[in-house]
Amino acid sequence: MYPDPNSKSQALYNRALKSLPGGNSRTTVFMKPYPIYAARGEGCRVTDLDGNVFIDCINNFASLIHGHAHPKLVKAATDQMMLGSAFGLPTEAEVDLAELLTSRLASVDQVRFANSGTEAVMMALKAARAFTGRPKIAKCEGAYHGSYDYAEVSLDPTPEAWGRNAPMSVAYAKGTPENVLADVLTIPFNDPEAAVSLIREHGPELACVLVDPMPNRAGLVPADKAYIEALRAVTREVGALLIFDEVISFRLGYRGAQGLWDADPDLTALGKIMGGGFPVGAIGGRAEVMAVFDPRHGKPALPHGGTFSANPVTMRAGLAAMQLLDEAMFTRLDAIGDAVRGGIDAAFRKHGVPGRTVGRGSLLKIHFAERDIRDYRSAYLTEKEAKRQAVFNTGLLNRGILCAGYGLMALSTPMSDADIGTIVAAADASMAEVAAQG
Repeated sequence: MYPDPNSKSQALYNRALKSLPGGNSRTTVFMKPYPIYAARGEGCRVTDLDGNVFIDCINNFASLIHGHAHPKLVKAATDQMMLGSAFGLPTEAEVDLAELLTSRLASVDQVRFANSGTEAVMMALKAARAFTGRPKIAKCEGAYHGSYDYAEVSLDPTPEAWGRNAPMSVAYAKGTPENVLADVLTIPFNDPEAAVSLIREHGPELACVLVDPMPNRAGLVPADKAYIEALRAVTREVGALLIFDEVISFRLGYRGAQGLWDADPDLTALGKIMGGGFPVGAIGGRAEVMAVFDPRHGKPALPHGGTFSANPVTMRAGLAAMQLLDEAMFTRLDAIGDAVRGGIDAAFRKHGVPGRTVGRGSLLKIHFAERDIRDYRSAYLTEKEAKRQAVFNTGLLNRGILCAGYGLMALSTPMSDADIGTIVAAADASMAEVAAQG
């Protein structure tokens, strides 16, 4: 049972505290009183240091769509490693993966590879500035886009910082320069009228509008089609670029979220699933915009390097991962997502606990709230809701299910119908514990 002060994870955490601030290198994996340390993974299961086996519904925060150690991905990576892991030269592997991405995304003519989703978003924002010659960006309140200063503005504003008439641009990390805040316009999510009004007001200064069509930290509720259409129209009106952050949402369909929303952004940031389990990022878009990276005529408008950008191990593993994701596989992922969402919603009703699930496809988020979840503010947890979520998450953990601490689940292709049944049963039993606590 978690927590266990005599566990190997607790012991390793005590050791880690001496050499790592807080005991780890990722804020997102921190747990109290100690994190569970992974020893190995296979398929949709993870085994920890103490030999406990869990069905993994985190999947490295939505990046492992094929679970762990998929044989075809292992082979692709190891075959390439026998030939070399990285070169100071380009390889055919990056051309192959770029061609696959451009074939699936109608809005993408060309691709530039990077090493993380954070870097992909950062370079997309810089590309928009280089292309338009304008300084400011606009982003949605509460939406996470990585750890670039500009992208993380207004990531977690408290109600005191919400503002009366329009969202305020507030710092996420201490030490964020004031001039960064001044160059970020924060807009509401899923409110087309208010967003359009703000974008028009600041239009002449805006290089781009950055949007995630289903922002995880802002509730994981899908954007209304009318909202995306309004952003597309107003960005064209004011001469700004529309950037889709599909680092997570690319796992929603064969042509990503933009295919499902029938959207045509100017730039798209990618990452996570397209790396086959290895660090990856990519920026894609219209050829005229991507030309800011082109070095053929001297120094490009936007120089971009990266020692491990487009390394062939990532490219080969990523190509194998994407090739496995055919239309039939996405249909299967949609079905298991619907089954888990439906099962957890049934558990809410059965046990009389206020709440619901949101999401789409293989992504879902559990909210302990009766209100309609529309955006960051409606998804904001009260103290009672946070306590219920903590009880529920611990209940899942002790029944062999890994879920992100804030209620996110990212499902994977190795999950069987029996695995889905196990997840739903664990959710039902955990919901009973929540009901018993009141």
